[in-house]
Amino acid sequence: MTTTDAPQAAPPPTGKRRIGDVVFAGLARGSGIMILLILAGVAAFLLIQAWPSLAANTSNFLTNQSWEANVRENPSFGVAALAFGTVTAAAIALLLATPVAIGIALFIVYYAPRKLATTLGYLVDLLAAIPSVVYGLWGMMVLAPELVPVYDGMTEYLGWIPLFAGPASTSARTLLTAGIVLAVMILPIITAMSRDVFHQVPQGHREAALAMGATRWEMIRLAVLPFGKSGIVGGAMLGMGRALGETMAVAMILSPSLAISFNLLQSGNQTIAAHIALQYPEATGYGVSALIAAGLVLFAITLAVNMGARYVVARGNKESA
Repeated sequence: MTTTDAPQAAPPPTGKRRIGDVVFAGLARGSGIMILLILAGVAAFLLIQAWPSLAANTSNFLTNQSWEANVRENPSFGVAALAFGTVTAAAIALLLATPVAIGIALFIVYYAPRKLATTLGYLVDLLAAIPSVVYGLWGMMVLAPELVPVYDGMTEYLGWIPLFAGPASTSARTLLTAGIVLAVMILPIITAMSRDVFHQVPQGHREAALAMGATRWEMIRLAVLPFGKSGIVGGAMLGMGRALGETMAVAMILSPSLAISFNLLQSGNQTIAAHIALQYPEATGYGVSALIAAGLVLFAITLAVNMGARYVVARGNKESA
């Protein structure tokens, strides 16, 4: 019998799905629905628990900067200063961490020898395993004292910029210091995402750029970075979401005060997560409900950031397709 006469396996009948496919599709669909239900449940819980204090609040919750929520009659509190500090600290961390993370990822993938790249990748990933309390202790006891003369110099030479106008804080426990600590904390997230994206750049794109006479940097600029743009943005937004929700490290660095100040070298700003951690042990009555209301705002900010990241990533993938 020749090879062409060998019996061929019958193709699976069309229109009939295997039971494994049906079970897997059901599990995947159920997992997606479960995530939506969990998010809806968290939002509903926060809204229900926050409603008593919001109804009794005598001031505008979104614009007021004071926090007098533990009183039984006529509580007055707002989340404006807390939201400002939260977004500002996360933005500082993102601006500082993203360029460094991209540089580390490019060095690991395209410049470092194999053994050095493996070791460096492990070391960067280990940054994510350090507890937040350790980062807070390092920022409060080591980094802040070292930054005092740096802030004095910035005030002296860059004081004409409103962000660095003096006088600088004598303890350096400011929003800029918190942003630096948060940048170190989110660095492994952005680096890992960028490194994975750079590994996925088609080899043909890189070789084509090099074959046309491009240097290694020109190859990275023309072939690698455009391909990995959506992944870099996605990793940066995930890191920003991590920075938005950080509690202990920020609470240990910033002074417990509420104010909207654009001067990054002065004390006076606070974040939502750190404020909740500091105020919850002594909160009673409307105070607990008010803190949950602040948590609801943080939930909304984080959700908006992640939705924006997904939109940017999806749009980037669509343009590169």
